[in-house]
Amino acid sequence: MSEAQNPDPEKARKSRSLGSFLLFLLVLFVVIAIVGNDTIRRPVQLSQDEYLWHLHSGRIISQEFRGSGDSSNVIEGRYNPLSGAEESDFSTTFTDVKGKEEEFRQLKAIVPQTARPAPLLRAIEDGWYTPTGARWVTARQVPARIVETGEGEAQTPPVTGPPEVHEKLFVEVLAKSLDAWEEARAEASRRTRPDFLLPEHASYMWLDVQVDDAEDLSGLMASLSEQGIAPERYAFDITQGKGSRWKDSTSMLTTFLIYYGPWILIFAVFMIFMRQMRAQGGAGGVMSFGRSRAQLYSKENRTNVTFDDVAGAEEAKDEVYELVEFLKNPSRFTRIGGRIPRGVLLNGPPGCGKTLLAKAIAGEAEVPFFSISGSDFVEMFVGVGASRVRDLFKQARENSPCIIFLDEIDAVGRRRGSGMGGGHDEREQTLNAILVEMDGFGTDEGIIVVAATNRPDVLDPALLRPGRFDREVTIDLPDLEGREAILNVHIRTVKSGEGVDMKVLARSTPGYSGADLAAIVNEAAIMAVLAKRDEVLMEDLEEARDKVRYGRQKKSRNIEEQDRKITAIHEAGHAIVAALIPETDHPHKVTIVPRGRALGATMVLPDKENYHMQKRRLVGQLCMLFGGRVAEAEFCGDVSAGASDDIRRATDLARAMVSELGMSEKIGPINYAERQGSDFLGTELMRGKIHSEKTAREIDEEVHRIMTEAYERAQDLIRSKADELSELADALMQYETVTGEEVSKILDGTKAVDLRPTPDPVEAPPEPAPEAAVEKLRPADRSRQGDLPGEPGFSPA
Repeated sequence: MSEAQNPDPEKARKSRSLGSFLLFLLVLFVVIAIVGNDTIRRPVQLSQDEYLWHLHSGRIISQEFRGSGDSSNVIEGRYNPLSGAEESDFSTTFTDVKGKEEEFRQLKAIVPQTARPAPLLRAIEDGWYTPTGARWVTARQVPARIVETGEGEAQTPPVTGPPEVHEKLFVEVLAKSLDAWEEARAEASRRTRPDFLLPEHASYMWLDVQVDDAEDLSGLMASLSEQGIAPERYAFDITQGKGSRWKDSTSMLTTFLIYYGPWILIFAVFMIFMRQMRAQGGAGGVMSFGRSRAQLYSKENRTNVTFDDVAGAEEAKDEVYELVEFLKNPSRFTRIGGRIPRGVLLNGPPGCGKTLLAKAIAGEAEVPFFSISGSDFVEMFVGVGASRVRDLFKQARENSPCIIFLDEIDAVGRRRGSGMGGGHDEREQTLNAILVEMDGFGTDEGIIVVAATNRPDVLDPALLRPGRFDREVTIDLPDLEGREAILNVHIRTVKSGEGVDMKVLARSTPGYSGADLAAIVNEAAIMAVLAKRDEVLMEDLEEARDKVRYGRQKKSRNIEEQDRKITAIHEAGHAIVAALIPETDHPHKVTIVPRGRALGATMVLPDKENYHMQKRRLVGQLCMLFGGRVAEAEFCGDVSAGASDDIRRATDLARAMVSELGMSEKIGPINYAERQGSDFLGTELMRGKIHSEKTAREIDEEVHRIMTEAYERAQDLIRSKADELSELADALMQYETVTGEEVSKILDGTKAVDLRPTPDPVEAPPEPAPEAAVEKLRPADRSRQGDLPGEPGFSPA
């Protein structure tokens, strides 16, 4: 992007040359490993007949059954192909091996002893052994030989010779008991002991009878026949290429994947890793893991945001504008000995324009501007964050004078040694590096650090001291004039109609941040496009305002008539109390159209900007919060769960008045707040109780008293204006939305039917049937608790 990110082209070329050399060595190593892989012992692929021939012959040393399913299973192991030969690995496929696995295991367990036919026949006749079974195994093999031509080329196909037949006879014999062997010692002179003996403590064995002597073999076969033993005959074809041998192509592919696949996979993973690291670390590749990831904006490459695009924070804009002026003309300040601050901390609620202000600095400054987030320093490896901090300030010194912007600095600037479980080594080392670079022995002039956070309370004190962050600029929520200025900035890019008034919209958006106001203009433009209009109207902006704060209208929700009545009474109670109490803000709009999780809403607007919250104003807010609950109890004969959020907010407000704000004469101006810190900072873990049980009881009693008085005051106001509340509820049932001016008219005596002479037929609800008509809303009779709309068990969402 710039020279700062590639400070030395010669070093970059050397790094690329080193990387290419290492890559060449890796490829050479893989090739040598593949070519020189002859030392790897490859398993011999046996056909089914070959495997069964060696199994019956007792040449299988070990075997293991592999595979999945009921077919195409694999048997692997070691075998001895010939007597006295070297053992080899084998592999074979066997169809339906699960049904024969036990039989194959039994055959493998047999280790026959060699015997000649004549001695075996003599031992059987002398009574040493009794034959119990026999197997005759025949293997047919057609040998193939290659005949070379005069030129030395092999002849194709190979010449085959006459077939060879291999035969084996296995006889199972049962020996005398050990006692019988001891008794027979006395008769050893007349009985010759056999040359082959059973293993110790064995009662039977298999004998591999040599079949080369035809005369003696015929006598043995006759003796077996006389005892009723007919040998089981097995015939196998072990000719190369016959039976169930695997195809050569499959064998080669499998061998290639087994032995060469891992090397190819390692090579591919290494290449992907190098590409990822090269993309993240720039030209240095894996060697630049500790390099800074800050984005550099120069005079030629800057953002399109300037100070003209920032509104609603004039003081903050003036503060940071001094930085730009100093960097453009430092002699104006140094002439009289002035020194520009080393660091400026921007703090404020989310959405108030901290990052936007930093973009404006980058757009206005004619010096390099480094932008990076606090999370870009923290990695899984300890020390990487500190290395990136040092590299960032190194680049800044090479481009001095310049500005460094650290967004969300609380990610690395939190108080050291705090939090659950102690500190965090990587984050604390990164913070230490920032502290040293900002104000240490090697600190240079001409580098200004601008940081942004919405949690200044969690930052380390060493980071906030003069010499590091000399200034702390607070960007609060915009006031009335600020909101109007922000709306004017955003409305410039939108085609608006003649009736659009930013003053009215700014007055109706108290507590909105700059991001909220930008979202209002954008949502209004989207609504205008969906409505197939070429410009944004005031009604689009008002609907977007409510949508941003409360959510989209849910006109399609099918709400029962009883639910609508309860909601109308509830919201009418809020509006009546808010309109009657002079200390509270007056209602701006009352609606029973569901938005978000609420079935209705009463929106109030302040007449002016309030910077102090007095006690009577807070008590008025408590009364307004209880207005909905009181109206339900008075007009429905029952209460619902719709006031749960109102009760929670009222409880929190009353407890804050007593324990934090000192607004209770009985408790006094003492702070008894139970929580004054953050859990993740560790400030509350070892903290004990700060007041006694008696004080806690007194606090609870004061909270109960304040809330009870507010509830009774709201109850008196609603009872005194019961008819007006009934008319307002009827108007909400008819029009669904009532403005603040219409609420004032109803309080002055205007009837709901006369509120709008020509009601919109689309918004008017259908007329109920005569038999289903409900009488006009009025305070409920305490003796009739089951009357509509307050039936037991009924509770709107």
